[in-house]
Amino acid sequence: MTDYSTPLRRARGLGSAKRGVGHFIGQRVSAVALLLLAPWVLWSGYRLAGGGYEAAQAWLGRPTHAVLLILTILAGLYHGQLGLRVVVEDYVEAELPRAALLILNVFVAAVVAALAVVCILGVSLTNGTV
Repeated sequence: MTDYSTPLRRARGLGSAKRGVGHFIGQRVSAVALLLLAPWVLWSGYRLAGGGYEAAQAWLGRPTHAVLLILTILAGLYHGQLGLRVVVEDYVEAELPRAALLILNVFVAAVVAALAVVCILGVSLTNGTV
């Protein structure tokens, strides 16, 4: 096979790092999950629009709804975290700010995911008795 790389490119080691496939698959899987969950979220929001807090609490008390809501939030946060990672890696050139933003990106997504799961489970499992 003919190598079309310039000598400078070969010397710098530029090219594929052979590690982008996992990121690509993660983006696609989370996007498909969100596409499948979006109709349920829209339907549920429409049904709960005028019900008030008690109706939302009763709705969230059903295990199916709590699990699907947790999956939606986790898939959305994961997809957003992956997308923001690409933006930071592509557009932030300085090494220290890039590293700080990448760490902050993961940290914020993890904290929001943990808080969301705890809150949903708290409302779902107590069913308004707190």
